[in-house]
Amino acid sequence: MICASADLVDGGDGVRFVVQRGGQDVAAFAVRYRGKVYAYINRCAHVAVELDWQPGRFFDSDGLYLICATHGALYRPESGACVEGPCRGGRLEMLPVVERDGGVFLDESD
Repeated sequence: MICASADLVDGGDGVRFVVQRGGQDVAAFAVRYRGKVYAYINRCAHVAVELDWQPGRFFDSDGLYLICATHGALYRPESGACVEGPCRGGRLEMLPVVERDGGVFLDESD
């Protein structure tokens, strides 16, 4: 389980977690936006740095976009598409998640 469903408030702080990629631990995060949970690898599409400026702080001040604290790039929470900044046209790597039984889980059904 990544976290309890109640840990993710719409447009609020996200939850950091780790996934395995090629035998390595890779930082990831989950957020809630417009009632739905989304998860991404915690890596800017411009330069491989983590997005959050403080642990769990992924949204801009309006709670509308995910923001890279280093470059100011803005990403759509529902798709990971970069809409402003040096990575325009790029995107975050989305992770499949499911919400069930009061928890948020990686969807490893593929």
